[in-house]
Amino acid sequence: MPVDLLFQSAALSVRHYRCAAGLGARPYDEQHRGFTAALVLSGAFGYRLEGREHELVPGAVLAGRPGQDYRCTHDHVCGDQCLSLHLAEETVEALVGDTRRWRGMGLPPTAGLMVAGALLTSAARGRGTLALEEAALLFSRRFLTQTEAAEDTPTVSARDRRRAVEGALLIEARATEPLDLAAGAAAAGLSPWHYLRLFRAVLGVTPHQYLLRCRLRRAARLLAEEGRSITDVAYDAGFADLSNFVRSFRKAAGISPRAFRRAARGERKFLQEAPAGRFLG
Repeated sequence: MPVDLLFQSAALSVRHYRCAAGLGARPYDEQHRGFTAALVLSGAFGYRLEGREHELVPGAVLAGRPGQDYRCTHDHVCGDQCLSLHLAEETVEALVGDTRRWRGMGLPPTAGLMVAGALLTSAARGRGTLALEEAALLFSRRFLTQTEAAEDTPTVSARDRRRAVEGALLIEARATEPLDLAAGAAAAGLSPWHYLRLFRAVLGVTPHQYLLRCRLRRAARLLAEEGRSITDVAYDAGFADLSNFVRSFRKAAGISPRAFRRAARGERKFLQEAPAGRFLG
């Protein structure tokens, strides 16, 4: 698997993984060598850890602890990309106080993770002026705040898992367009109620929640990388109403879109003061 080392220090490293495994490729067991959190950028794959199965789509996170055995499967989509963070034990302790709180799991694409992930992705691409190490630490902190509320994925048939994954990738590809539950259900060949229940069971979020989070991720990337107005960013990301965008973004990131842009541009004074405002924490 091609791997690019983007950053490395005693505290953490950041790597870009590109997997080209074909559909139905034979899986094999692997083991986490440290504290790992990998953000899915594109594609989709299955993640089996300690008897639990997770389907990971763009915006979801694969996490592991040292010594945990895991297996990745490719039953639905060919190819995926991830940004993987590898943290030293001392770094995890500094972030959370107790390394036991770092759980191995597949975490659904929450709103906060999508926004923090966009900031991490922009830094990895060399866009904006926020250092990659800073973005990685902010993302790690946001990941840790999400894990305690995460739920285990229920048992679902392979066919239904495929339907949910394909539905998520459709939403991700068309997030800037008007989409509703009926359109996704029709594409999956299900009634809206069955589609909603299936999507939530497999991916841990509803179709509308995932649509909103895809739009927030796109908006965060535009804020971090480009100089267009907040209004233009909102509409380009698929929001039909500016006030709804600002309200949704503030809820996800803990700060306004304008303040997020300042942080993404690496204003050190702002980043030092940000924890009081719950920025990505």
